[in-house]
Parts: sequence; structure tokens; C-alpha cells
Amino acid sequence: MAIRRAKQKQQVIEKLSQVAPPGETFIACVHVETGPSPWLNAIFDEIPGVGLVVALTRKFYFLTLTNTSVVVNTASRWTNRPGDVVGAFPIPSFPVSRIKRATVWSSLYVEMTPGAKPTRLNVHRYWRGELDQLLAALPQAQIPAQGGAPVGQPQA
Repeated sequence: MAIRRAKQKQQVIEKLSQVAPPGETFIACVHVETGPSPWLNAIFDEIPGVGLVVALTRKFYFLTLTNTSVVVNTASRWTNRPGDVVGAFPIPSFPVSRIKRATVWSSLYVEMTPGAKPTRLNVHRYWRGELDQLLAALPQAQIPAQGGAPVGQPQA
């Protein structure tokens, strides 16, 4: 089971290298999970059975930025090993919206399948550097900074 970020990224790159076109460069890799805010786990755990149900309904993914696209693949719930590719989107048309940077758990919404309701993805601050790299590459992403000004712009 890979716990360290570098090992997880290495496993994702190894998995994606099998299906990537020649010359594809891997830039950033972010581990995300679906579902309501992880902060609510403390509340869900107080209600018998609800915490377990919420935990078991969460899905885990890796978002990987390459030189041409953003690739989404599953992650194992138990070992964090990368799984099958769910989708690959050209960088300019990656369907991301409602980006919220927070101190510990950031979130963003991604439309996994065209026309479907966007899926909330939660990103822990452990992955903040890679998330910032991913979002900086997206021309349509408006990233609010924690103080309110977009990233890259000075705060007043």
C-alpha cells in the first residue's frame, strides 16, 4: 500500500504509461475523493451506521495533468493503487467548475460524463501543490485564493 505521495504518483505514472501515447509527459497527479465534505465525517460517525455508509459510498480518483490532457482514473479504496482510466479530457476543455480552496479540504466539481451532474471532488492539503499545478494549467479555471483574490494576483 502506497502511503507516500511520491510512491502514489509513481504508480499512477506507471499505470498511465501503458496506455499513453508516445511522448506524453506527466506533470502533476492529485488524489481526490467524492462525496460530502470530509469535515462532516465527525458528525456522520456519531449516528450509528451512517458514518460507515458515507465512507463506503465515497469513490477515490487520481487526476493527472499531462502535456496535452487531464486524465481521470480510479484509485483503490483500500490500497490507493491506481485503477482504470475513467476519462481523458483535453486541457482547454476539462469540465471543472466551482473551485474552492480551503485550508485543509479544497473542493472542485468535475463533469465526469458529458451532460451529467458534476461530481464533487475533495482534495486534501497534502496534495495542494499538485492541485495548484493542475489548476494553473487550465485556462478556464478561476481559482479563488484563501484571502479572496485569484491566485497570481496581489491581494489588496
